Amino acid sequence: MVDEAGDRDESSNVAIIREVYDSDETSRWIAVGNCLHKTAALSGLAAIVTGVLWGDRPYICGPLGFTAIITCGLYTVSWQFDPCCQYQVETDTSKLPHVELLAVLGPSSPTFLVRKDDTRRRILHTTITLAALSITAWRVYQAFK
Repeated sequence: MVDEAGDRDESSNVAIIREVYDSDETSRWIAVGNCLHKTAALSGLAAIVTGVLWGDRPYICGPLGFTAIITCGLYTVSWQFDPCCQYQVETDTSKLPHVELLAVLGPSSPTFLVRKDDTRRRILHTTITLAALSITAWRVYQAFK
């Protein structure tokens, strides 16, 4: 949960989130989204490579393609339209502008989010998944034909 007292600096695209609970839920939510994205991209690439190299073995590229499809689908449904997916957690406060803000925040340990343009990342991950789906489906079709 995000405390409504969170600050946002428009000029630097940095959001400062103060968590309502003791644990850092915003960071975990972003980490899960990043994990789904990376899993979709890496398993999709692996499905493409194994589908091309070992076309006669769909049991290798099949599970990889299935994993890419499921994780890409979960990411698309759960994270793509969430505003948090456009942010990454910044743990190195020296990279943040307006470091003097840290003194104002007091003893709480806020989460610093930096806005990143993720359009290319989403296009790449969707393209890889669609290519993996195509190759995997073709190889499975050829094997059971």
